[in-house]
Amino acid sequence: MGKVGRVLAILLLTLLLPGTATAAGAPAAPRAAWTGSWEAAPSGTADALAGAAVRNVVHLSVGGSDVRVRLSNRLGTAPLQLGAVTVALRRAGGPDAQPGTMRTATFHGAPTVTVPPGADTVTDPVPLRVPAAADLLVTVYTPADNGPATYHRTALQTSYVAKTGAGRAADEKGTAYSTAIDWWYYVTGVDVRGAAAGSVVAFGDSLTDGTGSTFDTNHRWPDLLAAQLTGRRLGVLNAGIGGNRLLLDGVGPSALNRLDADALDRTGARTLVVFEGINDIIKGVPQTGDPAAFADAYRTVVSRAHARGIKVVGVTLTPFRGFSAYTDARESVRQNINAFIRTGGAFDAVADADAAVRDPADPARIRPAYDPGDHLHFDDAGMAAVADAVRRALPQPR
Repeated sequence: MGKVGRVLAILLLTLLLPGTATAAGAPAAPRAAWTGSWEAAPSGTADALAGAAVRNVVHLSVGGSDVRVRLSNRLGTAPLQLGAVTVALRRAGGPDAQPGTMRTATFHGAPTVTVPPGADTVTDPVPLRVPAAADLLVTVYTPADNGPATYHRTALQTSYVAKTGAGRAADEKGTAYSTAIDWWYYVTGVDVRGAAAGSVVAFGDSLTDGTGSTFDTNHRWPDLLAAQLTGRRLGVLNAGIGGNRLLLDGVGPSALNRLDADALDRTGARTLVVFEGINDIIKGVPQTGDPAAFADAYRTVVSRAHARGIKVVGVTLTPFRGFSAYTDARESVRQNINAFIRTGGAFDAVADADAAVRDPADPARIRPAYDPGDHLHFDDAGMAAVADAVRRALPQPR
């Protein structure tokens, strides 16, 4: 091959493999990967807010140089028209954006999109540098009545609505956002691009969703876990749904039916933490009184996760004596299920939340210091105990 031919060959390789070399011949920096930083699993539907803009406040785990937003019409029955979507860093408290951070999101380059019923969508990458543990404003303007709106009910976070939302999505000042709400409309995830090492998906029911923790403080156990994992650069995604069950549909699809959409398909998922099953016991239908049914379900979850290269941490089910649905027979079922979680060999690791929160004087009850009063959920201190148990069980990075 002559000199000209060698030059042409080098140029061709450079074009075909743009990540291998720069024009000057120096190695090019690898492109940063996307990682999930925040999630809210769809839990039901609410009335559409035609003509309104909803300013959702979401709390990120890891940061990055760019963001992209996941929006859902998964539970809707009509096409969802998104007239505008914006993202911005939140100014401390309230609906105001930090000056200079407001960005308009696009969909394949267009500022609007229509999402079919039963479907999700994701924005194009938005150039906005976000730090870890930042509050992000995701504002969604819907110009028409699109039927039932997919939402997450137990947000434990104040968000805001501008009832006349036309042209308001990009407002830095939140003056028009005068109505407060405590659920998230349409937004189901935020991914970031950066140096994070992947994400942990917390998969469960109200105990993971945060019921019992202090409103507007991000004291759900996945939030507290994210704070503990800052040095490991791991995103933490909260796929909890209050009232959700492992075996049967109810509030949201069952864990088995929503596993892909809410956990395995999430960006950068590396570890799945499964803390689900107490609602199946509490409801007391025949099939949920059989510990073998739980064992089969857990094995199915683990098998499907392993097929994606995702490790699975099983979390023992926590006490509930004193709760209205408690019976000794249901406590026996819980104990049998926990014996399987601890010793059945299904999981890659086990986080013993039961041991972390039970009352030593009465192991069928939650410690009084962790009990918000309903004898089922956890207060902030109880959430911290669960987060610590999960952190100690997580696989160590290679």
